[in-house]
Amino acid sequence: MNGSLSVIAAATDTLSTVPSCVATDATSLCARVYQLFGSAWLAANAETLIAVPARIVLIVVVTVVVRLLVHRAIHRLTDQTASGQVPTILRARRGRSPEAQQEVAEQASARRTQRAEAIGSLLRSTASFLLLGIAVVLVLGELGIDLAPIVASAGVIGVALGFGAQNLVKDFIAGIAMILEDQYGIGDVVDLGEAVGTVEGVGLRITRLRDVNGVVWYARNGEILRVGNKSQGYAQVVIDMPVAHDTDLDRCRTVMQEVADGLAADDAWGALLLAAPESLGVETITPQGISMRLVVRTTNADQWRIARELRMRLTERFAVEGIRTPPALMGAAPAAGSAP
Repeated sequence: MNGSLSVIAAATDTLSTVPSCVATDATSLCARVYQLFGSAWLAANAETLIAVPARIVLIVVVTVVVRLLVHRAIHRLTDQTASGQVPTILRARRGRSPEAQQEVAEQASARRTQRAEAIGSLLRSTASFLLLGIAVVLVLGELGIDLAPIVASAGVIGVALGFGAQNLVKDFIAGIAMILEDQYGIGDVVDLGEAVGTVEGVGLRITRLRDVNGVVWYARNGEILRVGNKSQGYAQVVIDMPVAHDTDLDRCRTVMQEVADGLAADDAWGALLLAAPESLGVETITPQGISMRLVVRTTNADQWRIARELRMRLTERFAVEGIRTPPALMGAAPAAGSAP
């Protein structure tokens, strides 16, 4: 009798240590852990010790994989942008040397590469920030932390920063738009209104440029209302030559065309032109004299060299042809096409 009571007591103790999940749901994690390890304590705490860490690891792994895939897609996108076709206006016209063709192609490629790298860096940083934020929120949720106060605090901080850093946000948004729209890049000669010079640095907040006197200007992107880019795509060299009222205008126009054609036929200079020069004739008539205009399309990097060479050749040819300059304009340099 005593032996039977001992067996019944042992069976009762064993049943009392079996977790309730085994009886309610044999397919649950608790039941499976108990079946594998036979530990009631481990089975009862399976959700905290096994399920939560596993989900956190899964969140981290998925975040890392998605980040790598997104960065790879961004790299492919920016690489395609950097290796795009050269614009038609920049393609070499017939008769241009291979060296000049290569130079034009390299200039266009360098600009595309610079823009692609800037856009790629911005997209990668934004994607990483968003993915990291989502992962942190999911991990905190798995740890049982109440996210409502955190979200509310973040909203209050965001509003405070929005009011206190309006100019900073404005500068960054303007900088992002400027990069995406390719308004200007390093090496471009731009007119920002208050400052005119060569761009030395482009950032999301400020643009740095140096003027002809060597002064470095720092312009906030949010304060730039207009941009005049003198170096984007191609350059149009405009030469206005003042002549006296009694000048034979047809002959003057022919002489200017001959000088420009001679420059285009020169191996050293013709390779820099993107189109045939065109003498347009009379531009303005003033009491002091008449202005004759010549237009030449060239690469943005060589526009000022071309302009100076044309002015020198035109001045020398005018002297040979006896074409006089109005006395009131003697010694005055033409304003059009001057270097920055």
